[in-house]
Amino acid sequence: MNKQHSAQREVSRRIFLKHTAAAAASLGSLTAGLQPVMAAGSDRIRVGLIGCGNRGTGAAMNCVLSSPGVELVALGDVFQDKIDKALVALKDTSGKKEWSCSTPWTRADAIKVTPDTCFTGFDAYQKVIASGVDLVILATPPAFRPLHLKAAVAAGKHAFIEKPVAVDPAGARSIIASAVLAKEKGLAIVAGTQRRHQARYIEMMKRVQQGDIGTLQGGECYWVGCCVRRWGFFAPRQPQWSDLEWQLRNWYFFTWLSGDHVVEQHVHNIDVLNWALGAHPTDALGMGGRQWRTEPEFGNIWDHFAVRYRYPNGATVLSMCRQNDNCYETVTETITGTKGKAFAGRIEGAQPWKFNGDERSAYEQEHADLIASIRAGQPLNEGHQVAESTLAAIMGRMSAYTGQIVQWDWALNKSQLDLWPQADLKLGPYPVPPVAVPGVTQLL
Repeated sequence: MNKQHSAQREVSRRIFLKHTAAAAASLGSLTAGLQPVMAAGSDRIRVGLIGCGNRGTGAAMNCVLSSPGVELVALGDVFQDKIDKALVALKDTSGKKEWSCSTPWTRADAIKVTPDTCFTGFDAYQKVIASGVDLVILATPPAFRPLHLKAAVAAGKHAFIEKPVAVDPAGARSIIASAVLAKEKGLAIVAGTQRRHQARYIEMMKRVQQGDIGTLQGGECYWVGCCVRRWGFFAPRQPQWSDLEWQLRNWYFFTWLSGDHVVEQHVHNIDVLNWALGAHPTDALGMGGRQWRTEPEFGNIWDHFAVRYRYPNGATVLSMCRQNDNCYETVTETITGTKGKAFAGRIEGAQPWKFNGDERSAYEQEHADLIASIRAGQPLNEGHQVAESTLAAIMGRMSAYTGQIVQWDWALNKSQLDLWPQADLKLGPYPVPPVAVPGVTQLL
């Protein structure tokens, strides 16, 4: 093992131990022995939600349910109807169960939002940050997250940032810079890569990293699923919508907004392999295309990818994702060593093991760990690690789109790819870039 990989493994070990300690403490220490570091010298945590779509609304519920003393006090979105819809869900006490929550939602008492703390427009994030919150939840389309995290950290706010955290190398670099500044300022950043906070994964990684499956050789990861139209992500274009409004309301289907599904969705699985191997990949070689989702209404993203990643210790990972209906579906990761294999919650080989413990919703646990770390004065900072996993996914897309191999050092330090619009955003004309064609699309 070379010195670089050894150092990366040590960094990963420290991160793992920090997360394990936070997960163990998150429930037992939320109300006892905590320093009063929040608003008005109390343990109350005032939360602002930036991005009021389905995931943002669910994340706000997760945050409230995760810990005592959490209040949602501000909402921000480009569109008023998104705020209105979120408020209906958040103030509903009928006991409906949101898919990511462990219990039915009945906590309307924790929703302290007023008309004066609901903000719309492209500058809504600035107004939420300035509204007296302690913590912001960043759940806008991924393209906005580097800008919003930068503003939150500059203003001294803790942040929960949904994955992925960028759509291009320029954004990934911005996230890393914000993570560095957050550490200097003692601010927490926890990402929506919830497997890092899930008990079965934490226990599995402990065994992997102590050598239970031997020397790590590589692995496989898959998000082979259905078309997201089935999940309600697709909104048919309305006559009154401008180009940009149509794209924002269907952000998943546009590379500049989502990063494509290999970044937006499959980053979860890539992150698990980075975690296991204690490193980021050194290069990516990808391929894929757009065979099933061909209509212009589905933007310019592809519907399938396959990427080979190589890691510093010589390990090789095969990554596949697909969004086609009427096909086999699986969402899995496999870590392969010389003495066995590890999956989500079990090990096969010389030292077999299966997780049999209790675990709460990982979507709530990640917020519980975040809040516990803030109250304990030991803020978690996952900014760098989620930026690396996001950049790994971006590299896979860049390689597939262009037909070229992409090196990590080049992508991180030299790539000029920046998908953010050059002009100020406003609801008006905005042409959709063409679908990428390998051998024609340039590697920037």
